[in-house]
Amino acid sequence: MRGDLEWGGIPGLVRSAVERYPDVEAVVEGRTRVSYAELGARVERAAAACLANGVEPGDRVAIWAPNSLDWIVAALGAVSAGAVLVPLNTRFKGTEAADVLRRSGARMLFVTGTFLGTSYVASLRRAVGEGLPALGGFLEQVVVLSDDAPAEYRTWKDFLASGEGVGSAEVRERSAGVDGSRASDIVFTSGTTGRPKGAVITHAQTLRAYEIWSDLAGLRQGDRYLIVNPFFHTFGYKAGVIASLMRGATMIPQPVFNVDTVLANVASEGVSVLPGPPTLLQSLLDHPARTSYDLSALRLVVTGAAVVPLTLVERLRDELGVATVLTAYGLSEASGIVTMCRRGDPPSVIASTSGRAIPGTEVRVEAPLGAPGEVLVRGFNVMRGYFEDEAATAETLTPDGWLRTGDVGVLDPAGNLRITDRLKDMFIVGGFNAYPAEIEQLLGLHPDVTDVAVIGVPDARLGEVGKAYVVRREGAVLTGDDLIAWARREMANYKVPRVVEFVGELPRNASGKVVKGELRRTSAG
Repeated sequence: MRGDLEWGGIPGLVRSAVERYPDVEAVVEGRTRVSYAELGARVERAAAACLANGVEPGDRVAIWAPNSLDWIVAALGAVSAGAVLVPLNTRFKGTEAADVLRRSGARMLFVTGTFLGTSYVASLRRAVGEGLPALGGFLEQVVVLSDDAPAEYRTWKDFLASGEGVGSAEVRERSAGVDGSRASDIVFTSGTTGRPKGAVITHAQTLRAYEIWSDLAGLRQGDRYLIVNPFFHTFGYKAGVIASLMRGATMIPQPVFNVDTVLANVASEGVSVLPGPPTLLQSLLDHPARTSYDLSALRLVVTGAAVVPLTLVERLRDELGVATVLTAYGLSEASGIVTMCRRGDPPSVIASTSGRAIPGTEVRVEAPLGAPGEVLVRGFNVMRGYFEDEAATAETLTPDGWLRTGDVGVLDPAGNLRITDRLKDMFIVGGFNAYPAEIEQLLGLHPDVTDVAVIGVPDARLGEVGKAYVVRREGAVLTGDDLIAWARREMANYKVPRVVEFVGELPRNASGKVVKGELRRTSAG
């Protein structure tokens, strides 16, 4: 079945899920349990409020909040009103969020109140000033997903109430006009320039890709799906929310990765599906109290984003009895999915590769078979381009439709892809992509830093962490601890270097570029 042909757009998928699974539990959040029929009604109410507040087809609507029922309702409501969703990373600081809001031209923002002890509203107000004009005049409204909001913002309850004058027929007419060729979301990912770029993905691409994902993973009605992967990430939203809507699975959003909470949720809710990075699964297996939890319902685990040890795959099968363990590879520019293992693949293939190209796509490596080279992808899943950035799009998409991923990989004779390195020097901190150029730009703002280079170094817990080589301003007494403390206030935690080494100068080549290979050798030595 082709998801794009079946449902047309995401609003069509929501309607279909309501019709097919009205009494099935759609979302479980603490004591709140919402059926698919109720979820549909909530999404329609949010869409009505979007219409009442002037959201037009194609307008960008941003959301900056952790995984929750309200995130699902706000996002699907905006998309049902014809808006293009712009999810913001919850690890962003106010200035990082404001930059994406400004560049996407978002008209409306849904934002969480407080999360992990941080007031996102206060952080945003510090970044843009008291009013909203500082965002280039685009952002007209901020809706706070809580019971209270500053005077110039609105509460979620007040926002929903504002749509009561909009009839069901009007909402349905708007959502019926959303066809597959329209943009469904813009996911901002950091590039080598250090500035996030917005990958534009359509409704048709999303529906086709995640129908394939659901099929290959074997997701089915009756599954209870603990979604720990963040919704702001393509995988959390699409392999989580969108795939669950396709199959009538029950979504259990978890806002923070905490292994005790994961264990408690898996046991109390009979969780059967748990995708996540290897660090999550490893900490689950190694938890001292694991055997006191009933994890017997777990049947499907999908992982990737980092090296997957063979022992991890074997332990998930042998110790937890997980029938299906799969690995996959994707990036936002390719709708989040490029290759995936198939059920029945041997454990060695699942652990050492990210599987084969999904149907409707091609993968090639710019090197002889078995040798490493840049991974290129072509197919229905490749983005339309970067939002309002023709230069970056031209650099990334070839004239004949190949997407340059910037990742280095090896293809085996069976077409399985193994990612070996990153052309762009990116490193992965506990499942989050960290981009040295972006971190270097931010560290360079410190008054006592005159030059800086960042590399990824191995870390037992997180896989990799950042190490900064810093040239201090003459006469400065800046310490590594000082710089790390400063960085924690200025950037998302996963970007903050864990190690700082002060040097007299950075190694550069004839064209002035820092020779990162030399820094890596020094670090390894």
